[in-house]
Amino acid sequence: MNATEKVAVVTGANRGIGFATCRQLAKQGFQVVLTSRDQSKGKAAVDQLQAEGLQVIHHPLEVTNPVSVEQLANFMRQKFGRLEVLVNNAGVLLDYRDSDGSLFNTKIDTLRETMETNVYGPLRLSQGLVPLMQAHNSGRIVNVSSGAGQLSDMSSGYPAYRISKTALNALTRILADELKGTNILVNSVCPGWVKTDMGGANAPRTPEQGADTIVWLATLPNGGPTGGFWRNRQPIEW
Repeated sequence: MNATEKVAVVTGANRGIGFATCRQLAKQGFQVVLTSRDQSKGKAAVDQLQAEGLQVIHHPLEVTNPVSVEQLANFMRQKFGRLEVLVNNAGVLLDYRDSDGSLFNTKIDTLRETMETNVYGPLRLSQGLVPLMQAHNSGRIVNVSSGAGQLSDMSSGYPAYRISKTALNALTRILADELKGTNILVNSVCPGWVKTDMGGANAPRTPEQGADTIVWLATLPNGGPTGGFWRNRQPIEW
């Protein structure tokens, strides 16, 4: 790897918004590490991007498993010794398990599992990988959140998902404050309603459109905004 090459890690990236994010970052010259729980699906996704001439490699990652996160961190230290971009994209929506979507009928296990992936995962990744950014005083962390987590527009339905995304936004604010005064910028993004396995076929946005603001935040110039919540490259309320 040459000294000017920038490295990005994208979680949950074998399909949908994560896959589109990998493609767009690689097209901007990043060496991208595409991570996924399913190794065969991840490698197939990497094969597709490599066939387009893009610099993308695969590494398995289960964000709910501390050992898996540490294995990724060790790999990044040994292979690259640096990291410019972390996109915490891996996420789950498990509220369908609890038939009517009411908070009163939400099982605690549904909330617990949702938090494990959507909040504790990004926290583990940040704890494991931010030291690589600090070593070079440069980095961008993008937490893929949702308008469903906005307190300013909170309503009922999908309670576990909503709570997890509100908590992820809190994580963004805390990380941004702890990293204040460094060249490591941390932001949340709502990609909008996107045609993915989670978003469904009726969603109006393509994964490429959903990835646009993620990539914009991942490539902010030095001195750019931090600790914000964004949609369509514009700030939105918490």
